[in-house]
Amino acid sequence: MNRGSIFASFRGVTAAACLAFCGVVDGQTVSGNLPAWRLVWSDEFDQPNGTRPNPARWSYDIGGGGWGNQELESYTARTNNARIEDGALVIEARKEEYQGNDGVARHYTSARLKTQGKFSTTYGRIESRIRLPHGQGIWPAFWLLGVNIGTVGWPTCGEVDIMENIGREPTVVHSTVHGPGYSGGNGIGHAYVAPNGHPFSDDFHLYAMEWSPGLLRFLVDNQSFFTVTPASLPAGTSWVYNGPEFILLNLAVGGPWPGSPDASTVFPQRMLVDYVRVYTTAVAPTPTLRVQQLTNHVFVEWPGLFPQALLQTAPRIKGPWAIQTTSGLRTVDTFFAEIQPGFYRLELGN
Repeated sequence: MNRGSIFASFRGVTAAACLAFCGVVDGQTVSGNLPAWRLVWSDEFDQPNGTRPNPARWSYDIGGGGWGNQELESYTARTNNARIEDGALVIEARKEEYQGNDGVARHYTSARLKTQGKFSTTYGRIESRIRLPHGQGIWPAFWLLGVNIGTVGWPTCGEVDIMENIGREPTVVHSTVHGPGYSGGNGIGHAYVAPNGHPFSDDFHLYAMEWSPGLLRFLVDNQSFFTVTPASLPAGTSWVYNGPEFILLNLAVGGPWPGSPDASTVFPQRMLVDYVRVYTTAVAPTPTLRVQQLTNHVFVEWPGLFPQALLQTAPRIKGPWAIQTTSGLRTVDTFFAEIQPGFYRLELGN
């Protein structure tokens, strides 16, 4: 996708508690149709508080025993560990004595949700807006597994970790792929470090992967930081990311990579998921960057077909430009962000 910019420029004055804008000028610097994304599946977690995640979209992995990672928790389907609260999915890790169906008593509980048997996708953009937990031994993840795992096994099915974090690294998230000949500690991955130095547990962030034939691109807050192609693989190994994969969200406790909780770890820990969305490739006309004032707030809007767009701001039309953090919120078909007076542009492309 070629990168282009759409501009909106305006100036404002402050009167009492209200921003009164002296003028708005909308302009475009790109034209014609652009590669875009069409939403094909999502969960906005907008059910009543205290309810289970939508069973038409999600099922659970249940049990303990380490899950191949020597984890310490028992995963359950209880609302203690996975429920809807205030428009978000809460996955909660708790320190408690719990005996699962295997008859083994463990000291932690949590939840691991999956779309296996309910939804899978081949190619597209898969994203989630998440506020991470924190603390030594805590291990949240947003990831994919091939639907053929039951026949070919792991890692031949292909695993794509869109986001993983370990509690002792509060400002770092990891993206990794695992396949035959490059799995576990030999997975192909890269770390993203928060540019402002703030822990990812401080706020929600957008974690995404854009997937096309022969290409996996990973993004945090729409900033691309890592790509994997067949050329990235070790010699003699296979590219297995060409078939349907399902989505998983989980919050693990312990294991060799994150280590075990210690006296500094506070429980319960909560992974908050605002939404999960999946898009397929589309083509759309060049979007218009709209500015509107609602009571004492001013918003800039752009079409939902362009979730990859980066909003940038500058004190003057020639820059310097800096990324404007956006809420990532969406109405039926629009993304929007609250803004202050200045110059703005929407960067499209990868």
